[in-house]
Amino acid sequence: MGALAALDTEISECRACPRLVAWREQVAREKRAAFRDETYWGRPVPGFGPADARVAVVGLAPAAHGANRTGRMFTGDRSGDVLYAALHAVGLASQPTAVRPGDGLELFGVRIVAPVRCAPPENKPTPAERDTCRPFLEREFALLTGVRSVVVLGAFGWQALLPVLEDGWVVPRPRPRFGHGVTVELASRRADHPPLQLFGCYHVSQQNTFTGRLTPAMVEEVLAAAAHAAGPAQ
Repeated sequence: MGALAALDTEISECRACPRLVAWREQVAREKRAAFRDETYWGRPVPGFGPADARVAVVGLAPAAHGANRTGRMFTGDRSGDVLYAALHAVGLASQPTAVRPGDGLELFGVRIVAPVRCAPPENKPTPAERDTCRPFLEREFALLTGVRSVVVLGAFGWQALLPVLEDGWVVPRPRPRFGHGVTVELASRRADHPPLQLFGCYHVSQQNTFTGRLTPAMVEEVLAAAAHAAGPAQ
């Protein structure tokens, strides 16, 4: 088993946050009526995408009836519908839909991760839960040595990611603020390593997409810019 696969397994077995464990398992037992015949994953959700990814996409946390049901990031919910359609439109995914693991979806040079791996009540992790989960994100980025650009979906992910990056890159002080379309270049702390390009994008939640605050074209624009900044696979 490779190091990233071993980390994925370790993540999926975590029980460190009592509130999140109780909620994710309650949702998996009670289910949503539309999915009453399905077996929910009901566990922490590991990252999704190849180990040699050059682009990382950082979300927030699994959705209760999306990734908490299917066991794969942004899979089986409206947010994922928007994200994967955009990834496919810019050539980073094999298909525009994500229904369940084994549905044929493949990501090309992209790894999707989250600062919090369990579905939180009301989609709101606490700062303590974010910090408890941080070592997983640190270890995942340490293993993703080919990543050259990162798309961060929302302010929560932006704020959670910047401390994670400080070991490998120089994060300005004061820390750059999140905004849709914000781009930041972080210089590497290693002379032989390229800089990291950060891209801010509003989260693909229904709160943003249903109101028109975030359109498919806006998501595609950010993803295309990140893919261009990351450059071709070596």
